[in-house]
Amino acid sequence: MSERLRRMTEGRDPAALVGLAASAAWVALVLLFWLLGPEGSPASGLGRLLALAGVILPLALIWIAVGLARAIEELRTEAALLRARMDMLRGSGREDEPETLGARPAAEPRPRAEPRPAAQARPAAARAPATRPAAPRPSDLPLEPPPPPVQAEPATLIIALNFPDGPDDHEVISALRTALADPEAAKVIRAAQDIVTLLAQQGVYTDDLRASVASATPWRRFIAGQRGPALADLATADPDSAEAIARAMRADEVFRDAAQHFMRQFDRTLARSAEELGDEGILALASTRSGRAFALLAQVMGMFG
Repeated sequence: MSERLRRMTEGRDPAALVGLAASAAWVALVLLFWLLGPEGSPASGLGRLLALAGVILPLALIWIAVGLARAIEELRTEAALLRARMDMLRGSGREDEPETLGARPAAEPRPRAEPRPAAQARPAAARAPATRPAAPRPSDLPLEPPPPPVQAEPATLIIALNFPDGPDDHEVISALRTALADPEAAKVIRAAQDIVTLLAQQGVYTDDLRASVASATPWRRFIAGQRGPALADLATADPDSAEAIARAMRADEVFRDAAQHFMRQFDRTLARSAEELGDEGILALASTRSGRAFALLAQVMGMFG
């Protein structure tokens, strides 16, 4: 029974599950009071209004608490990932090299079926200047309103979510910079960067995962909300890799929180882009390194049966 309960709850939002359980318990208590309590209804409209408020307000407070818990979880995940990045940077001792995503050690050879190298790098951030520039005087501040936020084109976002192969991959680096200027796109890109790096630390590399299926129909069914064995063709990993990631999800809280955060962000991107993308666009998005990571985690969380 405990194993079945674990499978039902694995990969789902714990705060939402607690909120649903608390709401169900409160509704059950209200029903019991209504069925077993004293007969008769409130004598006045004010009494009925107070009774209705007494039923609804606890439910509202429960879901406000759920929202706060989700926000705290995301902040905690981002703080943990920031600490992990800082630890990796301190350990590398080479601040001038671009950050790599899912790259293997140089001494570990591995055969490749594709011509693309396994290194997945993003452009290094510009180093901070040694001296802080003087603050502008009020008379120097621009009077024009700030420009509206950039909205990345779906094609640009697809290229960015595949990440550069190295510092010389100028096309992908340019697409990545453009997409990062879009606040919504930046969320999913940063979440994807984190999870691809964490997958590599578990010995699972997105370049080794199977590409998407030849038809976009299963992905469209997934976007529409379908789950289960009918989507088994969307799985990207072999059983050994899937089991390794499942163990990491159970044992590593930072990995689990990062995976759940990435799944939410990528799922929103799929839903938002489904109407703009044709079948080829959906397949291209699913075949990116980020898309393969999403399919792997969905496979581990039991979304494909």
